Formats: sequence, structure tokens, C-alpha cells
Amino acid sequence: MEFVVGSVIAAALLIFISKMPLAFAQARAVGGYDNSNPRGQQASLEGFGARAKAAHENTIEAFPVFAAGALLALWSDADVATMQMWCSIFLVSRVVYIALYLMDKGTLRSLVWFVGLVASYALMAQPLL
Repeated sequence: MEFVVGSVIAAALLIFISKMPLAFAQARAVGGYDNSNPRGQQASLEGFGARAKAAHENTIEAFPVFAAGALLALWSDADVATMQMWCSIFLVSRVVYIALYLMDKGTLRSLVWFVGLVASYALMAQPLL
């Protein structure tokens, strides 16, 4: 069970980690990092910066679905090994997803995104099994 809770914490940390490439792109933009209007600056990014922004936003979007799945699985007292497997699949897929987004590998990135989504839904389904 500790692994599942740790996985939720790790997924939350991925939100911060995925912000790092975006902050790097903002810092390299003309005028440097605009802390007065960071969202406006982010909206104007192109190329790597735009992909970093999208990867970060998607990481934020994926977190609640995964967290809900992990909590439902914990609540259902599901098989620990099954929960750990799906949590591991989610976390690995998210790290790979971010990397693929930054490298501009769209098709493969979408496939990896789908794997992470399936992992979240599989966790949600644990109370039904």
C-alpha cells in the first residue's frame, strides 16, 4: 500500500518536474523569464517551449484521473501486486510521455499517453473486480 501512496506523491511531483523544461524555455526566450506575466509568455512560446508547455499541462490533467484510480483501488482493498503494477505502468508511461513530447515524437507519444490512461482506468476498475 505504501507503494501506491508513494506513486500518487511521485505523480504529483511529476507536475513540478514537467515544469522545469517549460521554465528553461521561458528563461531562454527574449527578455528572459517573465515572472510578471508567465502565462502570457508561455502562450507565445513556439517549438520546444510550446511542447514543454503542453507536456506540463497534460501532466496536470492526467494527475486527478490517476489519483482517483489509486484511491479507489486502495479503498477497495485490491490486490497489492495489481495496484503496484498499474501504478508503475502509469508512472513510467508519464515519464516517457514527457520525454517524447519534448522530442516531438507525436505518434509514439500518443500511444504512451493511452497506456497511462488505461493504467488509471484499470486502477479505477479494481473495486468492480
